[in-house]
Amino acid sequence: MVPTREIYWNIHGHWIMYLLFVIVLGVFCYGCYKHIRLWRIGQPEKRWDQLGTRLLSVLTYGFGHKRIVREGYPGLMHLGIFWGFVIAVIGTITVAIHTDAGLPVFQGNFYLGLSLLLDLGGLAAIMGIVMAMVRRYVLKPDRLDNKADDAFSLVLILLILITGFLLEGLRIAGTGDLWAAWTPVGQAASLLFAGLPQETIIKNFQVFWWGHLILAFLFIAYLPYGKLFHILTGPINQFFRNLGPKSNVPLIDFEDENLKSFGAEKIQDFTWKQLMDTDVCISCGRCQDNCPAYLTEKPLSPKTLGQALKSHLHAAGGEIIAADQTEEAGAGAQEAAAAMEGGTFLIGDVVEPDTIWSCTTCRSCEEQCPVFVEHVNRIIEIRRYLTLMESDFPPELQVIFRNMENNSNPWGVGWANRADWAKELEVTKLAESSEVEYLYWVGCAGSFDDRNKKVATAVIKLLQKAGIAFAILGTEEQCCGDSARGLGNENLYQTMAMANIETMNNYRVKKIIASCPHCYNTLKNEYPQLGGNFQVVHHTELLKQLIKEGKLQPEGQGMKVVYHDSCYLGRYNNIYDEPREILTAVPNVTLVEPERNRERSFCCGAGGGRMWMEEHLGRRINEERAEEAIRAGSDVIATACPFCLTMLDDGAKAKGNEEIQVLDLAEILLKVIK
Repeated sequence: MVPTREIYWNIHGHWIMYLLFVIVLGVFCYGCYKHIRLWRIGQPEKRWDQLGTRLLSVLTYGFGHKRIVREGYPGLMHLGIFWGFVIAVIGTITVAIHTDAGLPVFQGNFYLGLSLLLDLGGLAAIMGIVMAMVRRYVLKPDRLDNKADDAFSLVLILLILITGFLLEGLRIAGTGDLWAAWTPVGQAASLLFAGLPQETIIKNFQVFWWGHLILAFLFIAYLPYGKLFHILTGPINQFFRNLGPKSNVPLIDFEDENLKSFGAEKIQDFTWKQLMDTDVCISCGRCQDNCPAYLTEKPLSPKTLGQALKSHLHAAGGEIIAADQTEEAGAGAQEAAAAMEGGTFLIGDVVEPDTIWSCTTCRSCEEQCPVFVEHVNRIIEIRRYLTLMESDFPPELQVIFRNMENNSNPWGVGWANRADWAKELEVTKLAESSEVEYLYWVGCAGSFDDRNKKVATAVIKLLQKAGIAFAILGTEEQCCGDSARGLGNENLYQTMAMANIETMNNYRVKKIIASCPHCYNTLKNEYPQLGGNFQVVHHTELLKQLIKEGKLQPEGQGMKVVYHDSCYLGRYNNIYDEPREILTAVPNVTLVEPERNRERSFCCGAGGGRMWMEEHLGRRINEERAEEAIRAGSDVIATACPFCLTMLDDGAKAKGNEEIQVLDLAEILLKVIK
């Protein structure tokens, strides 16, 4: 006997479900259309390149749950629900093919194997739902907001799963299924109905069958209208994720006469992808749990900001679409403007300026997000509008911008003094000789900040010891523009960037060494937008290679070092191992890790131009991070970023720890080189 089962056991008129399905599908499609229509009010953005890589992203992060499983409990919980759901869909499609497509596939060993898989998948999903309920309503972590939609979604899925197993139990009890051992959960459920009259079993089966069907159709119809929509939008957003540099800030074309405003003043100023992000967010709170601003009591929560933009999009979207239709129909500007009335401005009505200026652009929020919501660029777009269109920025930035404009550095020191720090180091300038392998990009911190001049000196001496042919630009070097761009001053950024690119192209620069991760990231990942294409390495990458080649040979040094990952070196550019390999190459150095490290490293607080801003709200981010590093129990806090060096040094002193040293990796290495 070939293993199989009767599909529509004692069910009459099952064809009605196809009529119902057409209605359900219509409700589903209409809900999806409403979302897509709102996304389309955003600006164009290209996200269709590298299709193979994008499909692989869906497999890796969607089906593989690569980011979700980083957290044990919620990761396991979601795995059970997700794969139980996927297996159930596969089973449903197989049954439809077997019965209504006339292809007898639901039989034999395949039937037995799939039946067992369906039972185990359904059980895993039930366990996942129960775990979710316990977590949400018993454990109650701060990052979760318990809304009616959450409870409805969980209960709906649980009822679908339970009624499915009860149906299976009734069928087994009524038919004496010979293959019941392959459906162990259903076989256990059949014990609930043992001894009942056959007629009662059949009637109950019919009631549960239609009830289960209605619940399943309700699930499909409800998908686009509640939290469950992420089942669809999550994989879609993983497909459309940013495949370029992490700092994918779009370039503003100031020569474009069609641009009447810069940055995001209104919700429709965001791109379609940024608007889709608002619907993709499921309020899981991973971003919030890793946001340095939120964790130090600033008014920024990436989750809350995203949800506020979502609510605003859905509230104002209809009016925006109506205004577009009015304009397309040939109405006058006055009528079109009238159609736009109704809370379409972001600052003040939707989000407060302090929220926008609290961001350090560390991108930890994006690194933790399982569905790749891109928070930072939306914040930068709002900053652009505030800075470029309204001149509405924290007062201390007025001085910083003026310093950059007049002297090409945030410190405001005269540009003619930029190379004074190197007078006694016998360093070649490109103007003297361009026949070198590398340009060493010193950066503003290395040129003007007394503490970071020591780091630049250490790098120079190490390069000289290793016999590397390099030169500096000296007074021809300008600020790379990272802080200006992060603060929304795109015009100032482009002015300095294009001047630097022209200078380096004139010298035919090919390779650059940068000590500052902010300079490194800007030169490597952002200058190509303006035609500056260079091979850029961070000094930790090169020093690690020089050690490997034997050109630098460290001797033993007994010390215990905790390494702090810079956001712009780690999360932005995935440089995690090289700094650690430098430390572990030094004999007798013990490397310890702070509680939050690598992808989850806690920001020092200086990114996104925050280096130049006062910290009036909440606790100081640098003190929070310094305290965590001190708790690791080390002699030295090591970093590879001038901003981090300054912030952590100040933070350690503020915490009353004058003994612990805060050093750049180049300084540590210089001490131990033969």
